[in-house]
Amino acid sequence: MNASWWLEPVQAVDESYAQAARKRQAQLTKPPGSLGELETIAIRLCGLQRCDRPHIERAHITVFAADHGVAEEGVSAFPQAVTVEMLRNFARGGAAISVLARALNATLEVVNVGTVGNPGPLPGVIDNRIAAGTANFFHARAMSEAQLAAALQAGAESVERAHGQHADIFIGGEMGIANTTSATAVACALLNAAASRLSGPGTGLDNAGIQHKARVIDQALASQRFSADDSLDILRCFGGFEIAALTGAYLRCAQLAMPVLVDGYIASVAALCALQVQTKASVWFFYGHHSAEPGHRLVMEKIAARPLLQLGMRLGEGSGAAAALPLMRLACALHNQMATFAEAGVSEAL
Repeated sequence: MNASWWLEPVQAVDESYAQAARKRQAQLTKPPGSLGELETIAIRLCGLQRCDRPHIERAHITVFAADHGVAEEGVSAFPQAVTVEMLRNFARGGAAISVLARALNATLEVVNVGTVGNPGPLPGVIDNRIAAGTANFFHARAMSEAQLAAALQAGAESVERAHGQHADIFIGGEMGIANTTSATAVACALLNAAASRLSGPGTGLDNAGIQHKARVIDQALASQRFSADDSLDILRCFGGFEIAALTGAYLRCAQLAMPVLVDGYIASVAALCALQVQTKASVWFFYGHHSAEPGHRLVMEKIAARPLLQLGMRLGEGSGAAAALPLMRLACALHNQMATFAEAGVSEAL
């Protein structure tokens, strides 16, 4: 791929198809707007997919896993060894996203972009380790320029694999102990907000743990030098390899005309980073759910996004987006299969 490939143009919506979809929605046997967001999804997909009948049949889910140096600061309720242990759980099919992918008949791949431990070959897990975790951003930048570029490219390559398999929607997930700390630091830098406003329990911190995490982030934000209007520089300072991979994946989706269903807090922070690089990519992003992590609300407000679900979830792995996928499929089915007033012989509104 070309250097700085992420700056290449993204695909645009075809408004003629979107307008035709709006016209069809107005002719279906229902009061106008009565299906709410389901109508909006179908209309958007028609414009994105440049078709009269939208489709979400071949979903591709990629979970990126990596470790974080900032875990040394005691910001997680779980030990760092859990990241590799969860990779093995993914490989055995026992993780939440594994179950959801099977139930949804979705393709699932897992990409190791930087665990501290080397789990060795695992079925269904792609070994793309950039380093044994990021550096501890409490003391230094999390990654080098070369590592950031490698992480972005790892995300892009996953999307290219999905594109080659004719996937029609991409879901990105993440797994990595201390990655809510990393995501919060990135979000604070992007939003110019104090960590106390965004910090949450992550894997299950109590109030004292949340306060400690916020102090670690605030001190790092004060000590690091970064460009506040450059999301990639912020990723270098505070991000994780998996967060950068998600950012790269989202940008590549917009370039390859593949709709994205964004997961919760961490995935949304990656989406915010992507949108700072390519504002026009926003048309390709749907948002699956409203995370229980407190920082997610502020990120959603910044993006002006309306998540489809609010279930109190905060697992990650792409699980919230996967839970929302049936809604998108239902939106397509309703648009494609409902009868019009003329076809059904039903009188229209006066």
